[in-house]
Amino acid sequence: MAYVINEPCIGVKDSSCVEVCPVDCIHPTPDEPGFADAEMLYIDPEECIDCDACVEACPVDAITPEDQVPEEWQRFVELNAAYYKRASC
Repeated sequence: MAYVINEPCIGVKDSSCVEVCPVDCIHPTPDEPGFADAEMLYIDPEECIDCDACVEACPVDAITPEDQVPEEWQRFVELNAAYYKRASC
């Protein structure tokens, strides 16, 4: 199971979660191309080690475990995964 960044991140993109992630699985980072154009940040479900560090760091409570994503935000599970599928193509 991985963590998922949900709707509260849209338009905020606070990178506190990026700074505490021990496996660098949250992108785009502020120094990466495309950061300004991205609507939100995304967690790579394949790289996430479920450490919980990002949850505590997020100032808008946008990050939840995949199995606890509220029903109204379920689409964000696929949005996070899709971001990395596009990046690897």
